[in-house]
Parts: sequence; structure tokens; C-alpha cells
Amino acid sequence: MAPMTHMGDLLGPDPVRLPGDPEAEAELAAGENPAIVAAAHPSASVAWATLAEDALADDKAITAYAYARTGYHRGLDQLRRNGWKGYGPVPYSHEPNRGFLRCVAVLAHAADAIGETDENLRCLDLLDDCDPSARGHLGLA
Repeated sequence: MAPMTHMGDLLGPDPVRLPGDPEAEAELAAGENPAIVAAAHPSASVAWATLAEDALADDKAITAYAYARTGYHRGLDQLRRNGWKGYGPVPYSHEPNRGFLRCVAVLAHAADAIGETDENLRCLDLLDDCDPSARGHLGLA
């Protein structure tokens, strides 16, 4: 007889809820220059996301791509440290997850802007895998 499987296993992995970086978030909310925040808190994806979004708004797609890629990798490190195995839910509704998800969205935008179609599609797929509602929240619907 096969062993009983825990019901959670049938439903997939639990959602990952990152702890965030309250200091970096407070500094950004207070209007601190995001470059200073990123330098002081290099693991804070939210700072990299802000830098990337600002660069994209200034039509600096390569710069946005670089900032977003940095924040994306910092976010992946945090996700792995918090139990993510490369798949499973990363809910947009959990505020500290948004820095990572924003980086993925800007990476998709910037990749599209520079003709990096495969990267754009990978980013869109990752957003859908993390949270199917994320694209809508991040202007990629």
C-alpha cells in the first residue's frame, strides 16, 4: 500500500512571502534617492525595481534592463532562502513580494524594448507562474 500523501503536496508548494526590507521601503517612501537606497540595501529588490522603473520611464531601456536584472537576481536569492524551489506561488498581494515581481515586469518591458523576445516571454511566463494576477497589477495585461 502506498504511503498517504499530505494534502498540501497535492496542491503544490505553499506561497512564498518574503520578509521585505523595512528600512529600504521606509527610505523610498520618504523620497530618498533610489540609487542611495540600493547602495545601502543592495539585497532590496524594491530599490532596484524603483531604479528600473525610473530608467524605463526615461526611455533608457538598457539601463532599466540592468537594474531590473540586478533586482531580479537579488529577489531570486531571497526567494530561495525563504523556501522557493524555482516554482510555486509568489503572491502579488503580499507587499514585500512586489519588489521582485516589479523587477520581473520591468525586465519584460525592457527586454521587449531591446528586441530580446525570448527573455520577454520568459519573464511573462514567470509572472504568470508566480501569480496570475501580477501582470494586471504591473501593467502587462
